[in-house]
Amino acid sequence: MTDEVKECMDRERLRAAQWIKLERILRAVSGGNGFYGTRLRAVGVPVPASLGDFAEKVPLSYKSELLEDRLAHPPFGSNLTEPLANYTRFCQTSGTSTGQPMAWLDTPQSWESMLQCWRRVYVAAGLVPGVDRLFFAFSFGPFLGFWTAFEAGATDYLVIPGGGLSSQGRLQAMANYGATVLCCTPTYALRLGEQIGAATGVERQQLSVRKVIVAGEAGGSVPAVREKIARLWGAEVFDHHGMTEVGPVTYELQGHPGTLAVIEEAYFAEIVDPKTGKEVAEGECGELILTTLDRTACPLLRYRTGDWVKKRIIGGRLCLEGGILSRVDDMVVVRGVNVYPSAVEEIVRQFAEVDEFLVESHKVDEMDELRLRIELQAGADASLAKKLEARLKEAFSLRIPVILEPANSLPRHEFKARRWQIGV
Repeated sequence: MTDEVKECMDRERLRAAQWIKLERILRAVSGGNGFYGTRLRAVGVPVPASLGDFAEKVPLSYKSELLEDRLAHPPFGSNLTEPLANYTRFCQTSGTSTGQPMAWLDTPQSWESMLQCWRRVYVAAGLVPGVDRLFFAFSFGPFLGFWTAFEAGATDYLVIPGGGLSSQGRLQAMANYGATVLCCTPTYALRLGEQIGAATGVERQQLSVRKVIVAGEAGGSVPAVREKIARLWGAEVFDHHGMTEVGPVTYELQGHPGTLAVIEEAYFAEIVDPKTGKEVAEGECGELILTTLDRTACPLLRYRTGDWVKKRIIGGRLCLEGGILSRVDDMVVVRGVNVYPSAVEEIVRQFAEVDEFLVESHKVDEMDELRLRIELQAGADASLAKKLEARLKEAFSLRIPVILEPANSLPRHEFKARRWQIGV
């Protein structure tokens, strides 16, 4: 049997297992889920007969629709398949295209399904149960990625939370407790790694880190970023990606650095041309569309992730070559936070004294950073720049520098404004 034939057979078995799960979800949402039940009835879609039928007939789900549903049915929306009393977990997105975060609820069963996905990430990274000690350099906010990664790790490894500590405190804790694995964003892995040595008093030889698992940004699959992280820590780098809306989605494929394998047992994934909605061929790029198969209490059907990826089939698995390449729109991920142009503009426009503005996205160590240039109306207090900076930090949990520019120095627009400049 050739490898090609075996891969084809493996995918046929996978598809059959996916359809069993998806058919169960479709029947459940058609009767008990307000968001999808109403949605499918409105477009006249009966329960599909196959995966192909599902992909052809069921419309795509948009983040804006989910937000509208939450506004219409506050505070949690109607995308709930079970009675509210069954839900025990709360998490929240970092922000949407309107700047408003969305809450997500899970039952114990749906939560456990995400923990299983994280355990796949750890196995793929080659962690050793009972030996490895995982340090989580995250704060204790409503960020789903931290809580699921931490709880999943606690099954087989010693897990060490690093919330509320300074960078020096985190390095010292890693040295004191023999952490062998660091989990954080690529940006923070770089920043923390650069402080090893004289800056903090923690030397490289005091640390036992052998693997760095990164998520939250595309940098984990960017070669230059991976190489720098590996050099700073003297460790292997493993990428992963997920979303609050769906959960942990991929893990880095062994032997293929920078290539992410989709956990297809938990997700029905499509990669489509965003203009036509049709599946792209292998080797082509498109938008990643996800349907949850195990996180059934708050399911998503054909959800537009906005992630731009390159399709590959390796060893019978759907893979994303190069990881998450970019966003379909102009959204920028800064230190794990999704920042949309419209969300920034919404905040800026709350300050009437701002006459014109320009958002610049630029690279620092191959990672996206933002700065905001503003012009103020005549007579406006220059201290407003600091107030705006504070408001942006409150909204995004990021420091976005606000720079005052002379009057009439920023571009003016007569038709479509372009206030979002990439790569300047």
